[in-house]
Amino acid sequence: MHQLAHGHQHPHGATARAADNLRRLAAALVLVSVYTIAEFAGGYWANSLALMADAGHMLSDAAALALSMFAIWVARRPATSRRTFGYYRAEILAALVNGATLLAISGWIIVEAIGRFRAPPPVIGPVMLAIAAGGLLVNIAGLAILSGGRAGSLNVRSAWLHMLTDALGSVAAILAGIMIWTVDWRWVDPAASVVIALLVVHSAWGVVSESVAILMESAPQHINLDEVREALLSLDGAAEVHSLHVWTITSGFEALSAHVVVEGDRQPQAILSEIRETVHDRFGIDHITVQIEPVGFEEHRPNF
Repeated sequence: MHQLAHGHQHPHGATARAADNLRRLAAALVLVSVYTIAEFAGGYWANSLALMADAGHMLSDAAALALSMFAIWVARRPATSRRTFGYYRAEILAALVNGATLLAISGWIIVEAIGRFRAPPPVIGPVMLAIAAGGLLVNIAGLAILSGGRAGSLNVRSAWLHMLTDALGSVAAILAGIMIWTVDWRWVDPAASVVIALLVVHSAWGVVSESVAILMESAPQHINLDEVREALLSLDGAAEVHSLHVWTITSGFEALSAHVVVEGDRQPQAILSEIRETVHDRFGIDHITVQIEPVGFEEHRPNF
């Protein structure tokens, strides 16, 4: 006897969450876009690589926010006969692009800083200080706007991390401006640029690695596959579990599929109900596909 049971339930409130995230991203995008222009102009006027680097980072923030908004809009489109999971992965692709962009920007900053270490040009400290302080205020406002949506969306978290590293970069630029203004330490400007670049790399790497893990359909970090298997085997009548897979569709939306060999005279509906309740209560997974098999059922099993 061969029965297939399929449970499918999308995350509750996903539509409302997406709408809230869109509003947060739009408000942050307006803030960042306006100040990016001011910081570029101020960096050029003050001849500060640290300010220009921070402005470049803010420009990437604006692009990241716009890309994140587009990804959320695409992800809300319904599933089709060809894309049966819909467009949820668009958010993960956006997060990956944002993270990769941050890494590229950090490389450019470091190359420019090395050149300036050899011959530090004069920098207008007071202008650098004022512009960096304004940038810090803008980033703090942006962080406050996005903080409500970062826990439930990798896409929003990647945009939030853009702004966090930019805020830390503004702090580095402020400190550099103070030292250039007071003691004329010109080397502090490229040094602050390198600090900004390293902060960018640190934040971007986590986003890139998590995005790649989701696209490679790795098991979520917070779910231990062995514990899932043991939980299923602990159910009355479950003799064997194979072809067990747990993966992430998009942030906060995990899926599970498994073949469960059942012995005894338990009704498939009863054990399916237990499986669904166990997986939901212990691991928070609602999208479940389970194939029930009797003992001795032969089938071709893939090597994964």
